[in-house]
Amino acid sequence: MAKVTEAVAALALPAVEAAGCTLWDVEYVKEAGVWFLRLYIDKEGGVSIDDCEAVSRPVSDLLDEADPIEGSYTFEVSSAGADRALKKPEHFEKFRGEAVEVKLYRPREGRKEFVGRLQNYQDGAVTLEINGDETVFTKQEIALVRLYLRV
Repeated sequence: MAKVTEAVAALALPAVEAAGCTLWDVEYVKEAGVWFLRLYIDKEGGVSIDDCEAVSRPVSDLLDEADPIEGSYTFEVSSAGADRALKKPEHFEKFRGEAVEVKLYRPREGRKEFVGRLQNYQDGAVTLEINGDETVFTKQEIALVRLYLRV
């Protein structure tokens, strides 16, 4: 689905920027038998419902016009969220030094979830500082990396 998300990102980017937002991510996934196309947007100070609407309407029109996806799907525009997933190198760079949660496919030291300060990201590997020690997680181990919100 990389080609679909890349095509949609290129199509949507001017409309997202015209609304004063940045494009965080594009997701095209099948859930419970239904395809969803989701744009995640970000904005300094936070994203409002009005921001989502300001992006949704023009991008929906562009998608109808360009028709880059065969078949039906549900289109959604959403905030990237405070606990957003970090996927791209620029995401990791932006949040270097912040608290993140790394979820693994398989347990390491009996655990699948680790929280620490993001120190580095290189070729998919993530380095966290956990209790004063640096721990490296390889791309192959990592299921998800997201900002960690303290409760």
